Amino acid sequence: MKIAVVGGYGVGMTMRVPHFPAPGETVSGGDYAQGPGGKGSNQAIAAARLGADVSLLTAIGKDHLGDAAAALWAREGVGHEYVARVESSTMVGFILVDDDGENEIAIAPGALSRLTADHVEGFRKAIRDADILMVSMEIPLEAVGAALRIANEEGTTSLLNPAPAVPLPAEFWPWVDILTPNQSEAAQILGLPVTHNLSAAEIAEQLRSRTDAAVVMTLGSAGSAVFDGADFQQVEAFPPARVVDTTGAGDTFNAALAVAIADGEPLDRAARFANAAGAHAVTQAGVIDALPTREQIAAVMAI
Repeated sequence: MKIAVVGGYGVGMTMRVPHFPAPGETVSGGDYAQGPGGKGSNQAIAAARLGADVSLLTAIGKDHLGDAAAALWAREGVGHEYVARVESSTMVGFILVDDDGENEIAIAPGALSRLTADHVEGFRKAIRDADILMVSMEIPLEAVGAALRIANEEGTTSLLNPAPAVPLPAEFWPWVDILTPNQSEAAQILGLPVTHNLSAAEIAEQLRSRTDAAVVMTLGSAGSAVFDGADFQQVEAFPPARVVDTTGAGDTFNAALAVAIADGEPLDRAARFANAAGAHAVTQAGVIDALPTREQIAAVMAI
């Protein structure tokens, strides 16, 4: 199966500190860690690890972080010949975490902000040849729209993971075949207040009032839900043995869902497979190390 991915790549630089520094204060005694991330890259690696033939479009800088990204994709079997290398720094996120677990984050998008509709047009053949296109929203909206439009023109199924959530331009909605928000993202897309009391089924109904796309909504520990406009179905969760790190669970879910759909599974069975993939991911620290193989997903589903 072939999967095309349009999304982000960046490097997370995390420092744990006793407390957040006040203006002008220097705080020492922290621990530092650095690792690759970005929803597009994570989803591409996850899909490749599940046996898909993956092509990735993102943008990275002509710097050592970009070199490390290319080496990572080569190791993981992700096709990256279309990746744009631009005259800007590779995206980085600086994360401070205090002793209470609270965090402060600053992001420098750098190269990722330079991804354009022209770059996506150059990716048209990969989209045309794919069984499914995955798009996430860390990239400029013009690139998101171009990817969805080209998939529609080429007859390729599109899966939009609307994260981070922003209002979608009206012209995008007809180009989306499968929409995969979590409940919070769905509410943001719809412009609902934080204090809304709508159920997952009611939120899915409102999404369907804007689009003909099938909605696959993640529900955290409650699993996921599928709504195709006719039937709303909640899909069982697989309670993990332990929860260590939830960071990459959403990317894992989306990649596994896309792989199962490309394999010809109906949405409910694809969502069940994706639930199991997410359940595995949260039992491991970090993102890349937590992305499962088919054997690991099968082990979760057998419990």
